[in-house]
Amino acid sequence: MPARTGQQYIEGLKERPPTLYMSGKRVKDPTSQAGLSGGIKTLARMYDLQHDPVIGKEMTYRSPTTGDQVGLSFLTPKTHGDLDRRHHMMRNWAKITCGMMGRTPDFLNVSLMSMAAAGKFFGQNRPEFEKNIYDYYEMVREKDLVLTHTLVNIQRNRSGAATALDDSLDVALSVVKETDEGIIVNGARVLATLPIADEIAVYPARSHRLPTGAPGRTSFAFALPCDTPGLKFQCRESFDLQRSSFDHPLGSRFEEMDALAFFDNVLVPWERVFLYGDVDMCNNMSLTTHQYLHSGHQVVTKNVVKCEFILGLANLMVQTLGSSELPQVHGMMAEIIENLEITKALLRSAEVDAELDEWGVMCPVDISLMVARQQFIKMYPRMGEILHLLGSSSLMALPTEDDFSGPLVEDIDRYLETDFSSAKERVKLFRLAWDTCCSAFGSRQILYERFFQGDRNRNVVLMNTRYDKEPMSQFVLDFLNQEELE
Repeated sequence: MPARTGQQYIEGLKERPPTLYMSGKRVKDPTSQAGLSGGIKTLARMYDLQHDPVIGKEMTYRSPTTGDQVGLSFLTPKTHGDLDRRHHMMRNWAKITCGMMGRTPDFLNVSLMSMAAAGKFFGQNRPEFEKNIYDYYEMVREKDLVLTHTLVNIQRNRSGAATALDDSLDVALSVVKETDEGIIVNGARVLATLPIADEIAVYPARSHRLPTGAPGRTSFAFALPCDTPGLKFQCRESFDLQRSSFDHPLGSRFEEMDALAFFDNVLVPWERVFLYGDVDMCNNMSLTTHQYLHSGHQVVTKNVVKCEFILGLANLMVQTLGSSELPQVHGMMAEIIENLEITKALLRSAEVDAELDEWGVMCPVDISLMVARQQFIKMYPRMGEILHLLGSSSLMALPTEDDFSGPLVEDIDRYLETDFSSAKERVKLFRLAWDTCCSAFGSRQILYERFFQGDRNRNVVLMNTRYDKEPMSQFVLDFLNQEELE
C-alpha cells in the first residue's frame, strides 16, 4: 500500500490499539483518550503531509518493491543527494512539531533501514536473521507503520560497581523459554516514548553495554505489534491538560507520551527475531550497522528546527516587552544564535563529509553528529533558562483564554498591553513561552533533551575512545623534533 494518510493511521490505532494504562485504568481507544488524542492528531497531520499537493513530493519516493509512493524516511541513501532529500523530508516533519516531538516515525524508520541494509551482520548470528530483518523493514515500509522502541532494563542499583545486569534478572527483560514458534520473553524495559504506535522494536542500546559473561538469554533484538498479548504499557501522567491551544499551545498538540513496557511471558515469533544469544553482537549492533548515525541524522535535523523555534520565540518576547536593546538581552539572544549556527554547521559537516559504508549506505559522519548531540544536552536546558530570564515576571501572572471573556477583561486589556502589543497578543505569546520552559510539558522537554541523547558522562567516554587523536599528537611531535632554524 502507498504512504498512509493521517486517517489511516488513526483507524489502525482504533482497530488494533496497544494495551495502554493511564491513571490506574486501561485505555480502550487511544484516539479518543484525553491526554493522548492531541499527539495522535499531530502524527496524523504528519502523515497527511505525505499527500500534500505541494510538499508531498518531498515526503515520499517510489518503492523498489511495489512501485507505490512510500515514506522518504525509509529510503536507503546511496548518494549525498539522497541524504539531502532525506534531510528535507525530516525537516518538514520536525517543523510541524516545532521540534517538540522527539520520537516522530522517521527516527526509527531510518534506524530500521540501516539495520536492514546491514542484514549480513544479523545473518552471522543465524542465517535466517538476515531475511528476518529485511522482511520486517520491507513490511514496515510498505504499510507505513509507526514504531516505538525500548532499549534499557529497569535499574535497581546505580552504584558505580553495578553492571547492566546487577539489577537482577527477575526484572530485566530476558528469554525464559524457547519454543518451535519462537522465544518467550519476560520482564520490563524503559523507556517506550510514543506508545501510540503500531509496533515496538526491542534492541540493545549503544550506551548500555551488556557485561562480559552476561547470559545469552539477555541478548536479543526483535520487534512486535504493540497489541501483542502480554505486552502492556504503563503511561506516565499526561502533560496534555486538556486546555485550549491558547492556554497550552504545545502540550495540547505535542504530547508523545512516555511509558514503561511490561512483557508478561510474551511470545516473539522466530520471524520477528533479528539477534539472539550473542552478547558481543548485541553490544556491537548499533556501531556495526551504523544505525546510530542515521538516527543521529534525524535527531540533529530536529534539533536545528527546535533551535530555530526557540530563537523566534525569544525574539518575539523581547520585541513585545521592548527589551531588545538591553545589553544583557543582546548577550542572551546571541547565545541562542550561536547554538543554532553551531548545530546547523555540525549537521552540514556530517552530511558533506558523508561516505559509503561497508553495506553500501551513505552515512553521515559520526563525530560531527556526536558533538552536535553532546552539545545539545547543554544547549537546550540553557535555552530554557534564557527564556526564563527574558520573560521574568511576564511568565508568571498570565490570564487564561477564558479570562478574556470574563468580568475583568477591560482591566486585563488596559494593564497588560505594551507599547508593542495588545494584551491578548502578549498573553498568547507568553503562554507559549510558559509552555516551552515552565509548564510540565516544558519541563519534560528539558529533562528529555538532557538524557535522550545518552548520558553525557557515558558519551564522553565513547567520543574520547572513538576519536583518532594520533594525527594531532604526531603534528606536535613533528614540531618538537624540527631542527633549529639557522
